[in-house]
Amino acid sequence: MDDAYQAADRIIELTGGQIRLGLPLGLGKPNRLVNALYRRVKADPALSLDIYTALSLGRPAAGSDLERRFLEPFADRVFGDYEELDYLAAVRKDALPDNIRVYEFFFQPGSLLNSESAQRHYISVNYTHAARDINARGVNVVAQLLAVRGEGDARRYSFSCNPEVTLELLPMLQARREAGETIVAVGQVHHDLPFMENDAELGGWYDQMDMVVDDPKAQTRLFSTPNMPVCLQDHFVGLHASTLVRDGGTLQIGIGALGDALVHHSRRREQHNDDYRGLLDALELPEEHRDLIHREGGDGRFELGLYGCSEMMTHGLLRLIDDGIIRRPVYDWIGLQRECLEHAECKPGLDLIDGLLRRCHISSPLRPEQLKQLTDFGVLRYGLTVEGNRLRLPNDDSVPNDLDHPDTREALETWLGDSLKGGIIMHGGFFLGPRSFYQRLRELDDETRRKINMTRVNQINDLYGGETLRIAQRRDARFINTAFTVTLLGAAVSDQLDDGRVLSGVGGQYNFVSQAHELPGARSILMTRAWRQRGGEAASNVLFSYAHNTIPRHLRDMVVTEYGIADLRGKSDEEVVMAMLNVADSRFQVELMEQAQKAGKLRHDYQIPERFRHNNPEFLRRVAEQGSDGAFPTFPLGTDFDDTEQRLMKALTWLKETVSQKDYFKLAREALLHDHDPEQHADALQRMGLAEPDGLRERLYQRLLLTALDADRG
Repeated sequence: MDDAYQAADRIIELTGGQIRLGLPLGLGKPNRLVNALYRRVKADPALSLDIYTALSLGRPAAGSDLERRFLEPFADRVFGDYEELDYLAAVRKDALPDNIRVYEFFFQPGSLLNSESAQRHYISVNYTHAARDINARGVNVVAQLLAVRGEGDARRYSFSCNPEVTLELLPMLQARREAGETIVAVGQVHHDLPFMENDAELGGWYDQMDMVVDDPKAQTRLFSTPNMPVCLQDHFVGLHASTLVRDGGTLQIGIGALGDALVHHSRRREQHNDDYRGLLDALELPEEHRDLIHREGGDGRFELGLYGCSEMMTHGLLRLIDDGIIRRPVYDWIGLQRECLEHAECKPGLDLIDGLLRRCHISSPLRPEQLKQLTDFGVLRYGLTVEGNRLRLPNDDSVPNDLDHPDTREALETWLGDSLKGGIIMHGGFFLGPRSFYQRLRELDDETRRKINMTRVNQINDLYGGETLRIAQRRDARFINTAFTVTLLGAAVSDQLDDGRVLSGVGGQYNFVSQAHELPGARSILMTRAWRQRGGEAASNVLFSYAHNTIPRHLRDMVVTEYGIADLRGKSDEEVVMAMLNVADSRFQVELMEQAQKAGKLRHDYQIPERFRHNNPEFLRRVAEQGSDGAFPTFPLGTDFDDTEQRLMKALTWLKETVSQKDYFKLAREALLHDHDPEQHADALQRMGLAEPDGLRERLYQRLLLTALDADRG
């Protein structure tokens, strides 16, 4: 089918117009098909449409006229002809028709705080339970983007960016279909979507697709999320967190500037190790902090490499793959996986076969299914067969089916594989990122692409259903996520404000924190900035308590701020308070300490150690001055912003963070009277349409912008 609107009409016909539509999170939404359904239902009150999804993506909205002048040209360049979701525009304005409802379990962070419709219809659920709960709501249509490869009968399809919930949901829908319910599965092809193999390839699932829509008008630009700037504060959070990643272990990270900072400093740990260690020395870390690093992580190069296992495959993780840092393969055979844990270099050989035999993962004589495993995973070459008590070799000779027999061992040594096969270095559930990230995925060579397995969310976020294998694969796991607030007693807040309004959603964060407490050698690491600034006022992100938490304090583990690492696992409340005070900003330490003492959680004669009484931005700046070139780039993983836009971003951020609402008009009056030289910032003024201001308002904007540009330069 080549028309999304015809597909929408067919869906309405099959469902009787009562549509409960399940859509994937993020990039994988078939926007043209969704808009076609939305418009058909909006025009006919006899129809109804309930949409169940998460992370509906739309262009960023400007908060002021100055921001609009900055954002609109940038958005036009980056998002191009991206087809916006009609329902998202209506949700933002609380203007959905009465016969359409939208239920989401994750928002673009902060984008729907003021939408009553979105807040009322938010479904709070762990990512691993999303498919279960969507199915329970009676979803009868599932639709998503598909990547395609080949032509005609040789065409292959892939769930690409979003197999994570779909692979969980399809078996549930199939069971309802077999019970007599009407279920409609639709794929909309997008020719720019990177084709991912392994579990993401449809294979047998193609038989369950009722429609595949290849609409030429749907080939608009894919939504991308430009890299945001990484400030000095973010860099130090990432630097500390990078010391907790253990060589030979497992890595999961989230999205955002803190994740980019972690990737950047992990790369410097590998590629510029002397500089990396020098920067750690400049921090003058106390001995117990260095002991923690060497016990739980390290500061050396990644000699063994890492295995990536993250619900979100990010541009940062792909960069670590390209750099050869993520390179430790895992295997979907517990016997082989355990053998590879025993040996730093796991390769085909008689020793490997002997180990599999000794641990009873194969037997002697070999059974046909065991020989198939050995050949499928590259231990032996294809062509050997089991014929009773003999092994038939590819050259038509045969030897005893006895792995201890000298003739058999000599023959097998000739027919060993060149290298192991089927190793996966990265498991991911979904991907989303900048345009360069999608381009790099499209450019991957076949060998690297086969080592990345986009798969179901439960396989990544849970241990259940495959505990033995997953425990063996996820050695020394580090689950590194972010929070915007942490408490002195170790709880963390990542998804919701204290008034109940949802910023984003819990997603998989709780799953990973819980998993870290179950896996041997694993740690949960929550990164947060120790303080924030808005409107000229500094505020602590470390609080004594908060009215909501995403991660309860009984699951506290590690918290990292720009000032260091708080190891909270197994500690008493008083010990946790002490550790958290050490990573708080010193401007707020005394007040926090007194709150803890008043609550009886800290002895009254306690004193914060001298080393941690100077946790302030000036300390970080002094340390940063000792870093080499390239240690603290604003965009460590590249950017879609040009040089002028980067300067403008800093200036606009300065206005937002340092000028309060009550001082804004005072600054505006001063800006009008201050003598600025527009020629120094001619390119920035031209980019903002303020080179030749028209009227008092534009003259005011020009002067405010010049003030901010000069302040940033200073």
